[in-house]
Amino acid sequence: MSEDKVVSLGSKKKRSSKHEEESINQDVVCCSFCGRPNTQVIKMIKGPGVNICSECTMIAVQYLILQDRMPSAEAQHILDAFWGKAR
Repeated sequence: MSEDKVVSLGSKKKRSSKHEEESINQDVVCCSFCGRPNTQVIKMIKGPGVNICSECTMIAVQYLILQDRMPSAEAQHILDAFWGKAR
């Protein structure tokens, strides 16, 4: 299993060697939403000009699911699994 903390999406760079990718993934990348660096979060997704940490992603997903105030049973199951609530 890969232990990379930064996952790049949408980059248009040419395929690089594994050593170059490891070097890029070790750079400090900050979340565009909360400002925390990748050294303080579980995972970071790096997109073209924007980054989002796993915690901000889950907050956004939870907000979108709960926007109607009555999440579907499937959506509630996903939220419970993420937040560690056993059913």
